[in-house]
Amino acid sequence: MPTDHERADGMPAADDAESRRAAVVADATIGEVDWATPPRGTVVSRFSAPSGELAMWSMGEASRPRVLLVPGATGSKEDFALLGPLLVAAGYRVDSFDIAGQYESADAGPAEGRRYDYDLFVDDLVAVLTAGGPAHVLGYSFAGTVAELAAVRRPDLMLSLTLLTAPPLAGQAFRGIRLIGWLSRFTTAHQGAGLMIWGIVTNKNKVGPNRLAFVRSRFRLTSRAAVDDIISLMRRTPDVTGELRATGIPVLVATGEHDLWPVEQHARFAERLGAELVVYRTGHSPCETAPNQLAHDMLRLFERAEA
Repeated sequence: MPTDHERADGMPAADDAESRRAAVVADATIGEVDWATPPRGTVVSRFSAPSGELAMWSMGEASRPRVLLVPGATGSKEDFALLGPLLVAAGYRVDSFDIAGQYESADAGPAEGRRYDYDLFVDDLVAVLTAGGPAHVLGYSFAGTVAELAAVRRPDLMLSLTLLTAPPLAGQAFRGIRLIGWLSRFTTAHQGAGLMIWGIVTNKNKVGPNRLAFVRSRFRLTSRAAVDDIISLMRRTPDVTGELRATGIPVLVATGEHDLWPVEQHARFAERLGAELVVYRTGHSPCETAPNQLAHDMLRLFERAEA
């Protein structure tokens, strides 16, 4: 795989180190953000997916190459409020949507008497891709697994795939979490979801006041049943690394030094996928804390894919 100082064709990229340093500096200057307000120029809409109406943001001109950013459990399109405009400025159209059961897509979900399952989320993602055309896709956390499954099912719809702090382990993915992974054997999905929500609302992530206020308010709409079911699904994370690698879709594995899962697990995951690995000096949410660095590495991935 290319290093930080090589292009995909093996030739040196002398300006890459400089642009990376500039991205690090830019990320260090991020102040408080109004997370609840769409970035300037954003088109707010609803998408009719198989599971129901999904809340969507779109940025940039429709004629440009497309990027689709997919948030995970307890997340929303607002998680990409800093990343999206950077990709638009680089010449791309950016779409994002709240997955079923989350925030402003809380009313979307399974038929009565059924549960949220992988097919529901994959069907929705494939529908969004089919409607708007092939895209460079980013799957964040749980949505990374969903994006992997969608890529295996419909590789023609994905130009590249970025897996952002996605579960790097198959099966019971929580077993690999730092320090407390062993406790996941003794908790139910409902209890696990409760612990995750408690950690977020009590600011164990140590986010700023604007971010904390937003994520707390988001839980007033998010379906608790959806979060419970997603935690249950993550206890049965499928292994499609072989099939995904066989598609030939260029893949980037991106994580933070202080992610839930240790870097070593993400490194082995990337190796199995034949993917590039990038690591930032942050935690589980580089799209919020290191958007300039993430955009830098995604754009390098796009260049390789489009070449």
